[in-house]
Amino acid sequence: MIPFSLLDLSPVPQGSDVSQALRNTLDLARKTEAWGYGRFWLAEHHSMPGIASAATAVVIGQVAAATSRIRVGAGGIMLPNHSPLVVAEQFGTLEALFPGRIDLGLGRAPGSDQATARALRRNLASDPEEFPQDVIELMRYFAPAEPGQRVMAVPGAGLRVPLWILGSSLFGAQVAAALGLPFAFASHFAPAAMMDAIAIYRDRFRPSAQLQRPYVMLGFNVFAAETDAEAQLLASSMQQAFVNLRTGMPTQLPPPVAGYLQSLPPPARAMLDEVLSCTAIGSAATTAAALRAFIARTRPDELILTSQVFDHTARLRSFQIAAEILKG
Repeated sequence: MIPFSLLDLSPVPQGSDVSQALRNTLDLARKTEAWGYGRFWLAEHHSMPGIASAATAVVIGQVAAATSRIRVGAGGIMLPNHSPLVVAEQFGTLEALFPGRIDLGLGRAPGSDQATARALRRNLASDPEEFPQDVIELMRYFAPAEPGQRVMAVPGAGLRVPLWILGSSLFGAQVAAALGLPFAFASHFAPAAMMDAIAIYRDRFRPSAQLQRPYVMLGFNVFAAETDAEAQLLASSMQQAFVNLRTGMPTQLPPPVAGYLQSLPPPARAMLDEVLSCTAIGSAATTAAALRAFIARTRPDELILTSQVFDHTARLRSFQIAAEILKG
């Protein structure tokens, strides 16, 4: 139907550990390459007990080494946490090691709370509103070095790693459109502004050396299993984790709980219904119907799927079912 990719947060299930979570990521990457996924992205989050991908560039290197064809990248690197030069050197190194396979998605959120952001940066002097200027600086480091240029990314200069702008609001859409970059919207957890962001991006897009026409990738949660009931049980792990996060108590990924949604008070249930509206939960038939409806409504150029499932084998099966649907 359309190209499809995968976003992995290297989830750490309760009772497991980071080492196992990262081994699961490598296993998932090998299998999704065989199933036809076009990209395998990892995201930068910090001080999160249930997410093992904090050192995102390091994990990307391991995933690229464990696979042979699939594009591997960041969805994304939180640029205010880093100097553009450091990011250029890291992803220049990855591109030198794995030519033509590295993507660099950029976001302006901290990927953490304010205390963790301060620990990352040593202070909060960096301004998220300067994100567009930081992206432009990063683009310059990937351009061929000019005579007399004093500061260069080595590796990085001349490699032109493809950049993406990530967003969950209208701001990212405007930046991506103005710079002529592909746009990935975080509809898998922040869908409220999705349709407006897509419209703004497509209406205001300016062609660039990297991209001649607008290109939108949308996030979508998939919890697919042999039956609707089984899929609903699998989804309860992510639902619990999200409620825990929103109430200020992030945890490792909890085991599934039957009837979890029905046990929630109405405000929590309404919150989950809103933030997880771009989600398919069910059998192959149910999942296919949800995916087709979402594609028809939003007309994305690409989907990026995510699935926070407690059991690794069940998680693999969820992504396999989704691939079978999207390949037709």
